[in-house]
Amino acid sequence: MWVYECHKMDFTKAEKLESQNEVQQPQQPTKGTSFFRTCFNGLNALSGVGILSLPYALAQGGWLSLFLLFLVAVLCWYTGLLLRRCMDTHPLIKTYPDIVEFLILEGDNLDKLFPNTAFKVAGMKIRGKQAFVMLTSLIVLPTTWLKSLALLAYVSAGGVLASFILVICIFWVGAVDKVGFHENDLDLNWRGMPIAISMFAFCYCGHAVFPTLCSSMKDRSKFSKVLLVCFITSTINYGSMAVMGYLMFGEHLKSQVTLNLPIKKMTTKIAIYTTLINPLTKYAIITAPITTAIEETSLFCNSRSLSILIRTALVSSTVIVALTIPFFGYVMAFIGSFLSVTASMLLPCLCYLKLNKAARKMGLELIIIVAILVAGLFIGVVGTFTSIKQIVKHL
Repeated sequence: MWVYECHKMDFTKAEKLESQNEVQQPQQPTKGTSFFRTCFNGLNALSGVGILSLPYALAQGGWLSLFLLFLVAVLCWYTGLLLRRCMDTHPLIKTYPDIVEFLILEGDNLDKLFPNTAFKVAGMKIRGKQAFVMLTSLIVLPTTWLKSLALLAYVSAGGVLASFILVICIFWVGAVDKVGFHENDLDLNWRGMPIAISMFAFCYCGHAVFPTLCSSMKDRSKFSKVLLVCFITSTINYGSMAVMGYLMFGEHLKSQVTLNLPIKKMTTKIAIYTTLINPLTKYAIITAPITTAIEETSLFCNSRSLSILIRTALVSSTVIVALTIPFFGYVMAFIGSFLSVTASMLLPCLCYLKLNKAARKMGLELIIIVAILVAGLFIGVVGTFTSIKQIVKHL
């Protein structure tokens, strides 16, 4: 009887401790990023430089390929939810699909604004796009030294605003500056479909940042709502840009819609300057998963000077790649089909299936996941082959 009472008392104490933990658990995250700040960071990660090439992607695939943009958005939103379920037990996905594109983009647009510009560095004369790529990397470098995602949210808010201003400027050029919305070309172009869908995939490659954003939140249970807000808002912005740009320039579209705009118009200059600001606000948030992963190792832990050195080296490595392969459209297609599909479609599905035995049983969920894996593999193989072929051809 005495033993029974002791066990009963221990059991009661255990229950009290558990109940106390349950009550105190929601109060644990006293620090972290708020819901709205995380939305800004998420939108900034998703609303990337891909928005400039969506009209070109639509021109490559035809009007019916617009359906694929919305399909890719839904698939990537769903895999974001799968990734959210795996975040607590799965290591961070480490890749940086956007950052090389940022530098190529800046070089292209600055070269259009200031043609025949050259700089001298250590006795060497650097001209045109290469000069602007190097200059941009120096400007963006200090933003990568920020560690707090709460502080980066203010930078991200500027990036989100810049994306919306860019869409408004494109509309203004078409409606007010009399470029017009008169082009009406192909409904479907099968030959251009691999490039188109690869670019669409590139636009939704924020999954590498999602674990970092989620773990930084005060209330991680709200991250699913963050994903919904970010994907809906980004898709509306993407769709608007794709349709307006294609209606304005049709098959004459260049890899970035800003390169088609009449340079003498004030709205064009606002659009290009906004485009220049946009990547500067995104670089730090995109590189965050890599730098965080490196700095969390015991060797670099709690060393501010080494942290700055790592982030500087990362920027330098992307400058080298951007100078070597300055073909915005095809690099974007390659990154979209290879890196983005891997990080945004394949890895979240495989991770979820590995960690969740119930998901492996035949049912609707398994059918959806297998369909995403098949679609991802198809986009990855075909898109990668096509984009590499084009890059090699231009090299």
